[in-house]
Amino acid sequence: MEALIIMCLGILAGRFLIPNRAKKGNEWFSLGCTFLLILCMGVKLGRDDNFINDLSSLGLSSLLFFLIPTVLSILIVFVLTKKFMKKRKGDQEQEVDK
Repeated sequence: MEALIIMCLGILAGRFLIPNRAKKGNEWFSLGCTFLLILCMGVKLGRDDNFINDLSSLGLSSLLFFLIPTVLSILIVFVLTKKFMKKRKGDQEQEVDK
C-alpha cells in the first residue's frame, strides 16, 4: 500500500511540481535510477548462495507470473484496438464483396 501511495505522490509531483524544461533531465534521472535498481537486484541475487536451487523451485511460479499477465495484456489490447481504432481508407486494401 505504501508503494502505491509513493507512486501516486510521484505522479502528482511530476505533473504539478516539475517544470516542463526539467522533464528531459527527469527522464534521464529516472532511467539512471532504474538501471541502479536493476544492478542492486542483480547484486543481491548474485550474493545468494542458494540462488540456483531457489530458481529451480520458483520456475513454474515465475512462468505463470510472466505468462498470465502477458497473454491477458495482449488480449485486452487486441480487443480494445479492434473496438476503438478505426481503419483508414489508405492504410489497408479494401475488401472486395463476393
